Amino acid sequence: MSSKHAKPNFSQSQVVEIVKRVFRLTPSEIRSLQSYDDQNVYVADIEGGEYVLKIMNSEDSKNSALIEMQNYAMTVLHQHGLPAQTALPTASGQLMSLEEVDCGYGCQKYLVRLLTYLPGITISKVPLTPQLLYETGKTAARMDKILQEMEHPHLGVLQRENFIWSLSNVPLLNAYINLLDGDPLEEAVKSVIHQYKTSVVPNRSNFRKCINHGDFNDLNVLVQPDESDGHRISGILDFGDMNSGYYIYELAIAIMYMMTEHPTPIEVGGPVLAGWESVLPLNEAEKDCLYVLVLSRFCQSLVLARHSVILHPENAEYLMITSRKGVHIFHQLWELGKEQVEKVWFQSAAQFSDRK
Repeated sequence: MSSKHAKPNFSQSQVVEIVKRVFRLTPSEIRSLQSYDDQNVYVADIEGGEYVLKIMNSEDSKNSALIEMQNYAMTVLHQHGLPAQTALPTASGQLMSLEEVDCGYGCQKYLVRLLTYLPGITISKVPLTPQLLYETGKTAARMDKILQEMEHPHLGVLQRENFIWSLSNVPLLNAYINLLDGDPLEEAVKSVIHQYKTSVVPNRSNFRKCINHGDFNDLNVLVQPDESDGHRISGILDFGDMNSGYYIYELAIAIMYMMTEHPTPIEVGGPVLAGWESVLPLNEAEKDCLYVLVLSRFCQSLVLARHSVILHPENAEYLMITSRKGVHIFHQLWELGKEQVEKVWFQSAAQFSDRK
């Protein structure tokens, strides 16, 4: 594995040193948090504050304008009443600091931020009731509507033309298909990419543009118990995949990840869709492409997880979380087919909205 893609691996003493020097805080507790390719550390200080120290991998650290945009987006969402983290200033008043540290790969530069800590547990740990799924769809739509109103000199950095996780770039998965060599998945993935090219690409001009969070998944949404024995959303995490896209992408992403956490995955689409449409009703082109876009996100997740495991074998367990559950759900969706799945989703969304 080349060091430039290395996930940061700061030691406890390096974390303490940075928190003290850069943010002028004295930690009373620090512990590691799960993450994909950055390093996240929970920090409590002696004053009683709780934070997350986010250390970007050395590759992403080179793009400070993109990180600045993410900080700004989180602040804007927070100001509009959505539960996003915000970045705390360093002792010199900046929202991030570029630190040169050797954490095992030679001296590398890492962007470091201190974010507010949001209470709650991941939505993956609680029962996904129809009401919570409705809230998930509604929150995702509200979030994208607010992001679309943002004005910032660096907005252009969100274009991210060849960003592999963008649902505009599904055909780029062809470069990774060899990772599925001989796997029964291979045929289905190829077929979805073909469907994407024939049904989504010609329709894209009719989708409504927006800025996507891009990773509204079961580990990036936090919940807390509410008054009625259910749960409400208490946090939206990780803006690292934010990019220019279309509203329908965010909905497809939210449905796909919630499916991986549900005992009867096919039933997830209806309530998420109903919540989404309470804020942003879909147009015909968007409706027509939803099924293929959900399948496309499954393909991205399944194929790119294999790729990441080759790069980061030590983090395989975390990287394969969605993948392990996702394979059979993907096959189930695929085998049921567009007509059958849409019927379930759109009918249950309509019933759900009628009850509201």
